[in-house]
Amino acid sequence: MRKNKAIMIGAGIANMAAAVYLIQEGKWHGSQITFYSLDDHGSNDGAPTDTVTDEYWNKEHPMENTKGYIARGGRMLNYRTYVDLMDLLSRIPSATEPGMTAEEDTRDFDEKHRTYDKARLLEGGKGIIDGGKLGLNNEDRKLLTKLIMMPDSEEEKLDNVTIIDYFKTSPHFFETNFWFMWETTFAFRTRSSAQELRRYMHQMIYEFTQIEHLVGVNRTRYNQFESIMLPLINYLKAQGCEIVLDRLVTDFDFKETTMQDEITVTGIHMTDTDTNEELYIPVDQDTAVLFTNGSITDSATLGDYHTPAAENMDYGAASTLWKNISEKFYNLGNPDKFFADRDASEWVSFTLTSKNHILLNEIVRITTQTPGNALNSFISTTPITPLGQKDVNMSIVVHHQPHFTTQKPNETVIWGYFLYPRRRGEFVDKEYIKMTGKEMTQELLGQLSKVDPGPINIMEKEAEILDSIVNCIPVYMPYASALFNNRAKIDRPKVIPEHSTNLAFTGEFVEQPYQMIFTEQSAVRSGEIAAFHFAGVPMSKLVKTPRYDKDIPTLMRAAKKMFD
Repeated sequence: MRKNKAIMIGAGIANMAAAVYLIQEGKWHGSQITFYSLDDHGSNDGAPTDTVTDEYWNKEHPMENTKGYIARGGRMLNYRTYVDLMDLLSRIPSATEPGMTAEEDTRDFDEKHRTYDKARLLEGGKGIIDGGKLGLNNEDRKLLTKLIMMPDSEEEKLDNVTIIDYFKTSPHFFETNFWFMWETTFAFRTRSSAQELRRYMHQMIYEFTQIEHLVGVNRTRYNQFESIMLPLINYLKAQGCEIVLDRLVTDFDFKETTMQDEITVTGIHMTDTDTNEELYIPVDQDTAVLFTNGSITDSATLGDYHTPAAENMDYGAASTLWKNISEKFYNLGNPDKFFADRDASEWVSFTLTSKNHILLNEIVRITTQTPGNALNSFISTTPITPLGQKDVNMSIVVHHQPHFTTQKPNETVIWGYFLYPRRRGEFVDKEYIKMTGKEMTQELLGQLSKVDPGPINIMEKEAEILDSIVNCIPVYMPYASALFNNRAKIDRPKVIPEHSTNLAFTGEFVEQPYQMIFTEQSAVRSGEIAAFHFAGVPMSKLVKTPRYDKDIPTLMRAAKKMFD
């Protein structure tokens, strides 16, 4: 249903993508588009720490140390699969490289700094593990093959089936190198959705042959805020879009109809979080409302070098709004599946900033790879899972330096995460969620010491390394993996729900055919679909999605790799 104006609830990549497509494909003027959001970072964030301390989720948790940099997370790109993202970036100028589009900027950097991970897995007493040996047995292979060969038409057989349920006849699967790499590359947990795992197996099937080196991973020049979000913000502001921040949207009013199934937004309730003033925005019949109905960084809290991140029990801003409106209609999904079970979705990350490169140089020595070569995951010394198996304790990403445009030449920024924050450290006897930034640094040094080939162990430089730390910021994210939570297909609304006249859902908590979530690709595509719908652009013009799961040579290479 064609519209002439749009209100965007949420200023993440999905809605910003929608705005770009409305302008370029729908021929709208930017002044027809208004954003209301708590912030403009979304999940693709990264910033100097002192610039984020007054944002909504941090106001109640003041930091003693605001030095250094913070990135709550970071996602790896892949040109072969992220076709909609690359199309979007080709349409906007880079924020840092004059004369380049954001796509050209990313491709230029990536071509000059290709990923080749030499130390994807590390284990105490063994050092760098040969991840090319996936470690699968015949039952593992049978179940994986069944998952890969399952057609789209049968996907609902995996409704409400967890990964651990799916592999119940082969618990061995969860102690294979394949699982260690797959869970930490994509952030799956054993209680995550088997349905979503299937989608990853379909869209990322070619990664079977290269997952130990991550050569399919592409990276932006700087953090994803400066390389992806800032170009979008700059472009949309230049086009006349209005981006209103510090707005907490709390509810929608809907048109009353006899059958109570027509979905037409007539008004929007929100709070100015700076003044606590209650605001109301009427929505006329010519206006579309695009709502990003969940955020993996909602309720995230920050700590610092001497303070653990507090646990915020808030249900979340976007998810609370989704819950409010889902209770008014029968086909808008079930947010509780994603936001009412923190045990399935929470994790802790940290961003470490140092004033010199001592720690960086030690990591380079131990892993034998230069900064920018993806992901290092440390396997536990002893069994730590409910199944009595070893698992990955923590993972780190050592970025190409600098990772921020304002970073000094002598500074290093490293990011890492704990996928299971209630587990205890091996070197700091605390749950990860209760650790300060210093204790997380000490845990990292301990993990590195286990795999250090010598001749001088990194622990002999512990005091010097700790003295070099400017800050290490723990981040508690209760919903970081919520988009993977176990679910049925009907638990997420469609981008354009049935009977909707002006409401669309965007982001990672919407149901799209075939698309895997936790990617900029699926977020951008949801915005693209919504924009085309309301601008009257034929869906045939959507970027074509490649189907590697139907490519015989790719499937054959994956099958061969399973038996290595």
